[in-house]
Order: sequence, then structure tokens, then C-alpha cells
Amino acid sequence: LALFTRQWATLAQSGLPVDQALAAVAEQADAPRTAKLVTALRGHVEAGEALPAALARFPRTFAPLYRGLVAAGAESGRLADVLARLADYLEARSALRQTFTVALIYPSLVTLVALGVIAVLLVYVVPQVVAVYEHSRQTLPWLTRALIATSQFFRATVWLWLALALALPVAGALALANRAVRARWHASLLRVPGLGRLAGSLDTARFASTLAILVGSGTPLLRALDTASGVMRLDPLAEAARAAAALVREGMPLAAALKAQRLFPPVLVHLVASGENTGRLAAMLERAAGELERDAETRLAWLAALIQPVLIVLMGAIVLVLVLAVMLPIVSMNQLIR
Repeated sequence: LALFTRQWATLAQSGLPVDQALAAVAEQADAPRTAKLVTALRGHVEAGEALPAALARFPRTFAPLYRGLVAAGAESGRLADVLARLADYLEARSALRQTFTVALIYPSLVTLVALGVIAVLLVYVVPQVVAVYEHSRQTLPWLTRALIATSQFFRATVWLWLALALALPVAGALALANRAVRARWHASLLRVPGLGRLAGSLDTARFASTLAILVGSGTPLLRALDTASGVMRLDPLAEAARAAAALVREGMPLAAALKAQRLFPPVLVHLVASGENTGRLAAMLERAAGELERDAETRLAWLAALIQPVLIVLMGAIVLVLVLAVMLPIVSMNQLIR
């Protein structure tokens, strides 16, 4: 979607009509699915359908925000500028998502491999070793006895654990579908040290960048606030954005309305105030979004740098305990033989 929007924006800025620009994008598309979708979109436009209505025929590809921005650009005669802003927005979101994915791959792999090793040791290796110790008729160390009891417990309840692993995501999704439960969960997430600030920065950056595109495309501020609050994923922040919009509707400046919620970062409030004073609100919102994204990337790098050694030490300690529990009886047997 980001690549399609960037190509479309470039062609629109060169002065090509919408149908010709879409035809060129379809020819350039590498994926057959993308080419088919763009060709279908072009067909609806050539048939006389309005561009927003044609985009609405593909709701899984073009979100309401995307369609609304294109509609605003088409109405104001600034479609090329709006598409360029949209491409910047989508590329920034994609780059940030990539950063998060790369940062989380290593800890996730370490955790999965370590859990797999521990499961194999408890379910398969430990029972094999225990069978040898049972014939020796010696008193086993307490660590070994604890490991045997843990192994027996997991072997007896392995299907329960598998069912729980499958049921937990489903139960979590159903619980988060409830608005009150979701709001409490998001509020708790925002209070977690480090992680809460990271999630808040990401959501606020999404709000600021969306608002910047809307304001820059000529959308009235109140309508832009209503739309931007809808893209926020954390319920407390979305509710704060809606409350700020209500205060702006009553005549309060946007910066003061955001500050009154006590949830938005000071950098956003100060830059919005500067934008309102200088008449450059869209530019200041874009700068605020950039600052918040950089803050989120810094916090993510710090969090990943902290998680990785902690995971390695934790998993190493667990494996060490398992090895000690297996080796201690052997050491005891050697001492008795001597």
C-alpha cells in the first residue's frame, strides 16, 4: 500500500489524470494481485465513479482514513499533495513496524528455543535418567527429587498445558472485545514502567501524524480531531483525544485542550502551541510525530538491549538447575564408590 501510494503520488504530482496514473501504477506492479486491484480501481474511475466511492469498493485494502484523506484531497484540488503525505505516513508506519519486528525476533527465538529444550528435558530426558536412579536404591538429593516431581507433573498434565496455550489467546481476544475490559487493560499497560511510555509514544505519534495530514489537506480541525482519535489503539488515549476535541469545539485552543487531558507528552503540547501561534500547525504536528517516533525507537532499543541478556541469563539458570539435578546423584554415587 505504501509503494502504491508513493507511485500514485509521484504520477499525480507530474500532472497525469487519475485514470492514466492508475494505469501506469498497474503496469509497474510486481505482484499480480496488486496489478489486478489497481486495474479494477481504474475501471471504476473510468466508468464515472467518484474516486472515494471506487476506493470504498476495496475496504480491506483502503481503510476509512485513507479514503477520507483521498476524498478531502480530491475535493480541495490537492490530491497530489495529500497522496504524498499519505505515502510518507505509510512508509513511516512500515519502517517503525519493521524496527519493532527486528528488535523482537531475537528475544522471541531465544525464548522459544529455551522453552523447547526445557520441555524435552522434562518430558523425555529426565524420565530416562530417573529410571537409572531407581535401580540404585540410593537417597536422591532434594533438587533431583524436585525435578522428578516437576517432570511427573508436566507429563501428567501435558495436554492441559497445550489446551491452555491454545485457549489463552482466544480468551484474551474475546475479553479485549469488551470495551470496559479493553480500557482497563490499556490503562494498566500505560502504567507499566518503560513499556507504557513506549506504547503511549507510538499511539500519540500515530495521532499526531494523522492529524498533520488531515490539517495539511485542508480538513477542518474539529473533523480532523474526530478522525485522528479514531486511529488510536489505546482506549485511554483515544478517549483523551475525544475529550480534547470536545474542548476545542467549545472554543479552547488545541494545545490547552491536549494539556488538560494530562496523558499527551509535553513535546506534542508545546509543538502544537507553537504551530497555533505561528499558523504552521500541520508542520508542527509532523515534527511532533517525528520526535515521538524517535523516542519510541530509542526506548525500544533500550528495552531490547535489556531483555536479551536477561532472557539468556534466565534460561541459562533454568538449564543449569536441570543439569545439576541430573548430575548430583552421579556425583553422590561416585563418592560412595570411593
